[in-house]
Amino acid sequence: MLDRSIGEFSRFVVIALGCTIFGFATDNWQLALLLALAVYLVWIFWQQSRFNRWLANGRRGPAPTAFGIWGEISDDFYRLQRRHRREKQKLHAMLRRVQDSTSALREGIVALEDDGNLAWWNPAAGELLGLQPEDAGQPLINFVRDPGFVSYMHRRDQGAREPLTLPAPRNDARILQLEVTRYGQDEALVIVRDITRLHNLEQMRRDFVANVSHELRTPLTVIAGYLETLEGSGQAPQGWQRPLTQMREQTARMTTLVNDLLLLARLETSERDSGREQVAVGELMARVAQEARSLSGGRHEIRVDCTQDATITGDATELHSAFANLVLNAVRYSPAGGPIQLRWWVDQRGGHFAVKDSGIGIDPIHIPRLTERFYRVDAGRSRDSGGTGLGLAIVKHVLLRHSAEMSVDSTPGHGSTFTLHFPPRKLGTAATA
Repeated sequence: MLDRSIGEFSRFVVIALGCTIFGFATDNWQLALLLALAVYLVWIFWQQSRFNRWLANGRRGPAPTAFGIWGEISDDFYRLQRRHRREKQKLHAMLRRVQDSTSALREGIVALEDDGNLAWWNPAAGELLGLQPEDAGQPLINFVRDPGFVSYMHRRDQGAREPLTLPAPRNDARILQLEVTRYGQDEALVIVRDITRLHNLEQMRRDFVANVSHELRTPLTVIAGYLETLEGSGQAPQGWQRPLTQMREQTARMTTLVNDLLLLARLETSERDSGREQVAVGELMARVAQEARSLSGGRHEIRVDCTQDATITGDATELHSAFANLVLNAVRYSPAGGPIQLRWWVDQRGGHFAVKDSGIGIDPIHIPRLTERFYRVDAGRSRDSGGTGLGLAIVKHVLLRHSAEMSVDSTPGHGSTFTLHFPPRKLGTAATA
């Protein structure tokens, strides 16, 4: 810019000297100098007015042709226009590629503006949610009116959220999974998947497990009854006592497995947050500790620490199952003489129930899969302990129904600590139990 100013000043000096020399030749140099200055200023203002009109008209077409400093400015604008036009074409081409690729996706994609208003969606989302072109600019919750989705959209936490499963707005037979990702200034991206087939397969699996488990209960009861009769009658053939004992133990184990499968099926199919009982934590811990001492047979030191007694709003049977599974697992997997601690405390984040054992610990690679059905860290030790492999899966579903979470802290060779975290809204004072 400094070079342009110097160049323009040089032009003005040349014009002024020429007019001055002409003025001396005609013996009227003052008038010649003023006339030259006036012509120069008119020329500058004329070029500026042309340039201003071009800017006011939206810079349509190339910048006006000019000379001097305004000519250089016009050239710069022309170069900027060309670069901007190339970048704009590149962005348009990229946008077309993105739109073409998202249009080919089977998953629906919905872009939301401020306040959850529809900005753009691909054809799959339009088909899954029943959106029409004239719906642009309206809130998405006007078309997906499920109360669970409305509360899901109103949540402002940026942490990881599980996808929401619900029926399609215009077709209850179709099951959708929606996941919201927020970005920018209150903008969001909604991913919509059709999981009808997976949902139906999962429902078939649940029905199969529940039906088979239910049908197995009667024959197992009959077998257990006959085995108990044979053992107690004293009429069993000589040498059959040990086989009968093993048969009775395996029948009891099979009965426990069937009962756990039925409980899991009930937890999966029933609605969440259905329990409204006030369950006293202190009484529940005392009952679970007594069961653990019975299973231990005096082989472990079981301590209970409940200095801040409270109540949990929920289902008493389910909560007892969750607490008992953790404590009985600690008994099964802790060596004889090892301490087991049951602890309950309350803080600003809610209530917490922890079970600390003195077992061999769990390698960190196994922790994410502990709540899977029949997942075993050590299959041989699990079979010897009599576990079914469903205990932590039951704990997981009980916690889901009580809006709670579980964390695991374990180091191989130094035992494990399983902690259940209950939100403050689920807690009350022990006096209300």
